[in-house]
Amino acid sequence: MKIAVSFLKSDNYKKCIEMINQTSGDYLHVDMCDGKYVESKNFTISELVKLLKVSTKPLDIHMMVENPMKYIDELALLNIQTITIHIDCCNKPLEVIEYIKNMGIQAGIAINPDQDVDLLKPFLELVDEVLIMSVVPGKGGQSFIESTLDKIDLINELKAKYHFLTGIDGGIDNQTIELIKDKNIDVVVSGSFITCSDNYDMAINMLRRH
Repeated sequence: MKIAVSFLKSDNYKKCIEMINQTSGDYLHVDMCDGKYVESKNFTISELVKLLKVSTKPLDIHMMVENPMKYIDELALLNIQTITIHIDCCNKPLEVIEYIKNMGIQAGIAINPDQDVDLLKPFLELVDEVLIMSVVPGKGGQSFIESTLDKIDLINELKAKYHFLTGIDGGIDNQTIELIKDKNIDVVVSGSFITCSDNYDMAINMLRRH
């Protein structure tokens, strides 16, 4: 299980990223919020690219935006592992996924807590990862939605056929990770549990022990 550390809930993004650089975390999880797909808005693309140059970790980009295509070219210049978009982000999400993959970047598709697993099926032959949202996207520090557990079981049935990775994002801490430890999750995204702690690496290791 790999750990992607989110800095969405941080008072000083640059300092937080520099601290994440010093940890054993596998990826820096980057939440892009445009104020349209989700209510919150955090960065312009130029602000984000400048900020992410501080990171020494591979980047796990989570695009909570209405028009992901317009950001991909600039992001592709960075050290990106995966770009994940949402099923309902735009009219032609399959074209966006193909574009990401043609850039030599892994592509992911995210599914929200209120969305049916069947919505994933058109994407599964293409995507490298399915990101299961265990909170409503766009806000840091939310509580884990336990009904997500049933969705993970359904997605794991599809995973056996299509062989994508699974990630989970939202409300993950040393208690809620107990709920998913036997769910065959490949990448765990955790934010405030790590970045609001006194020792980032200790918090990461607490997640890994489960």
